[in-house]
Amino acid sequence: MRKQILSWLVMLTAATAMAAPYEDRLVWLFGWGLQKEADLADMVKIMDDGARHGLNGVVFGGRLDPLCKKDDAFFRRLDQLRAAGEERRMEFIPALFSVGYGGSLMAHDSNLAEGLPVADALFEVQGAEARFVPSGALKWANGDFEAFQRNRFGGFNFHDQPGEISFADTQIKHSGRASMRLENFTANPHGHARVMQEVKLRPRACYRLSLWVKTENLQPAGAFRLIALAGKRDLATRQFKIPSTTDWIKISTLFNSLDQTAVRVYAGLWGGQSGKIWLDDWQLEEAGPYNVLRRPGTPVTVRAETGGQVYEEGRDYAPLADHNRNLYNVDRAPASLKIPPGSRIAQGQKLRVSWYHPLVINDSQVTVCMGEPALYEIFEHEAKLLAEKVKPKRVFLNMDEVRMGGTCRACEGRDMAQLIGECVTRQVRSLRRHLPGAQVYVWSDMFDPHHNARPEYYLVRGDYTGSWKHIPKDLVIAVWGGAPREKSLKFFADQGFQTLVACYYDADDLRDVQAWLDLASRAPNVRGFMYTPWQKKYALLPEFGDLLKK
Repeated sequence: MRKQILSWLVMLTAATAMAAPYEDRLVWLFGWGLQKEADLADMVKIMDDGARHGLNGVVFGGRLDPLCKKDDAFFRRLDQLRAAGEERRMEFIPALFSVGYGGSLMAHDSNLAEGLPVADALFEVQGAEARFVPSGALKWANGDFEAFQRNRFGGFNFHDQPGEISFADTQIKHSGRASMRLENFTANPHGHARVMQEVKLRPRACYRLSLWVKTENLQPAGAFRLIALAGKRDLATRQFKIPSTTDWIKISTLFNSLDQTAVRVYAGLWGGQSGKIWLDDWQLEEAGPYNVLRRPGTPVTVRAETGGQVYEEGRDYAPLADHNRNLYNVDRAPASLKIPPGSRIAQGQKLRVSWYHPLVINDSQVTVCMGEPALYEIFEHEAKLLAEKVKPKRVFLNMDEVRMGGTCRACEGRDMAQLIGECVTRQVRSLRRHLPGAQVYVWSDMFDPHHNARPEYYLVRGDYTGSWKHIPKDLVIAVWGGAPREKSLKFFADQGFQTLVACYYDADDLRDVQAWLDLASRAPNVRGFMYTPWQKKYALLPEFGDLLKK
């Protein structure tokens, strides 16, 4: 063992001597946790490849937090991974504290999800409960795909290229006499195969979309989406893990109308390549209480429809809660409002009920609220554990793609640029309180006006422009992407930040990486590069390391 370590040291000394002038030569470890021994072996192999080719650090993106909920086996494997890095002179850098992808924080409390408001939904008391009553104003046409002439369906604003991409299929259907079949995707220059209907909605209401789909050799299966748009604003963008070939399955999702009165609802493929998909029994309906959030920033109010009397929780009604809470499955009945004995609410009475609910973006993303004070108690607690268990010299903040905010009581009306800046600043303070002098990195997009630091970003109510003014100047900004971002590197240099280039992004070659290197040679304040895959594509890591040496 001693000889093996000595040989490693000799090899690493030689590799370091040949290394590039960049201080940071890192690899992003993603796609593994530390739940099993095989994960550890896979990651150590990547460290071996990186060390042999001049890299000096690994950024662990495998959901390190919440540390307080990890078992002894996890910490044993974590210690082994850190030790393997030390042997190879590859510093272990943990990535944590994601707000945009809030699963780790919601492991502490699922009510921390950002909330969207439902205002004054109608309920009617029957027996010992009040149930949601849809407004009745919604007009959704031809969701069963029964009205068509040849390959043209009535009721929709458009469907892509009837008779070439979209077809009426009377042989394969979920119910009735027909379905819509989508195929020949490459007949569209963008691979589009979509159907859209515009419909009027009630503002500040929750809606449920559901659809039956069947697939045959669909590629890529992940290209299928349900989308709701109002103007340029995304109200819903959902992807689903649909098998490439499957019999009929039902998919469902929620969205909130916010302050909008009309929405364009889409189903179909963006970037389709091959195969077929059938659509049938498409429904849009106003929805009752699903996944109700209960925290200070998401209050529930119940009032009489006539007279406006506001009722008291615990006295007049039991706490409104969805006991079957599941953010990814809303194909079930909504929660009802339980009326206890002695309530001032009368039998048959109509009520107006308001609450907040979370939303899933893409296939699994749930954002947490940056304005809720409990969030910062978690950051403080986890930073203390990080110092005790890991003792890193450098930490990477996963503060990218924060796609919701400004919609619940805890954050509405806030300057969103200032709020996200304050959030990061408080994260850094917590880290340095327990890890004095720690170097902190952060993803670039939420602080880059050429990326996501802008207005009209997904479901955010507000504007992220100027967010870069509210974060510590000694942060290292990880400018990320496949193709080079010349404007971004220049912008952060002009603002006085050091940058790390996070590139590669699962390409088949390193041409974009070479372009980043060419750009970095002319840009000030670039302190290094990080090989950044998201699909476990590490085959080009040795070549990446060799490029940095040049």
